[in-house]
Amino acid sequence: MSITEKILDVPSEHAQNVFGQFDAYIKKIERAFQVTVIARDGGLKIIGPEGSAAKARKVFEQLVELSKRGNIIGEQNVDYIIALSFEEKEEAVVEIDKDCICHTINGKPIKPKTLGQKQYVDQIREKMIVFGIGPAGTGKTYLAMAMAIKAFKDEEVGRIILTRPAIEAGEKLGFLPGDLQSKVDPYLRPLYDALYQIMGSESFMKNMEKGLIEVAPLAYMRGRTLDNAYIILDEAQNTTPAQMKMFLTRIGFGSKVIITGDMTQKDLPSGTKSGLDIAVRVLKKVEDIGFSYLTSKDVVRHPLVQKIVQAYEEYEQNTMKKTDRYRSGGRTKPGSNPEKTR
Repeated sequence: MSITEKILDVPSEHAQNVFGQFDAYIKKIERAFQVTVIARDGGLKIIGPEGSAAKARKVFEQLVELSKRGNIIGEQNVDYIIALSFEEKEEAVVEIDKDCICHTINGKPIKPKTLGQKQYVDQIREKMIVFGIGPAGTGKTYLAMAMAIKAFKDEEVGRIILTRPAIEAGEKLGFLPGDLQSKVDPYLRPLYDALYQIMGSESFMKNMEKGLIEVAPLAYMRGRTLDNAYIILDEAQNTTPAQMKMFLTRIGFGSKVIITGDMTQKDLPSGTKSGLDIAVRVLKKVEDIGFSYLTSKDVVRHPLVQKIVQAYEEYEQNTMKKTDRYRSGGRTKPGSNPEKTR
């Protein structure tokens, strides 16, 4: 195996951003490609097998380009570009970065960060109804909120309606004090948080008082017709089939609907079917309805969240395989002790 050297110039003003604190990103890339990276005098020398050194160089090139575009490089960026490099798709990251949806109240740009998120955003632009399905941390709700706020500011729709089922996450909270708004606010807090961050609390409150932004439990949608609105149904895995049908039949002219959910985190009573599961099967062939499936690769929270999601996915897949083998006959039931059956 021939050892080669690859040289790359890194502008001094971008070196810290690209290399990471204490050269953390350099070390991560060295481990991923089994190469040696030497940073010196505004340049990089990459030493290793021809193919590995070339891939590592491309990863650094994409990081430099992201830095030049004003991005603060995070561990998630590095991990994702490394993963794409093994599929020879690393150059797609810069193309994704060009798609800026809007800016937060603090001026931070909101953009898709993965190929899955880019496909999700493109579907929202093209389809009337979009299902965004995937694990926690993939930006399903946040990107949908950003698209809704942009459409509202551009006067493409007259109002924003945000809703989710009012159901506890595996706990019984009992009776909550206060008026009706106080009772439902805890269930809708994640939606408020995203609105505050993107719009600012003052703008949000002003539009909410005018009735242009509405945050309400799903139960309040019955009997309404929602015209000229951007409607987001969050936590859709916790709807019943009847609730999902009720919600989908509220849609009026000039409206766009985003339905987000994580099929692995259902809080419905045992034995209750999820409206999201049924809707996916029933509507998969209906024109102008898009389905975007995000995976653990699209997680953009702390890198540890991605590892947690992957670990649970592997565990659930292994459990399903064991169950299938048991049902097919001749195998021990998962969780049982074969010694006790003798």
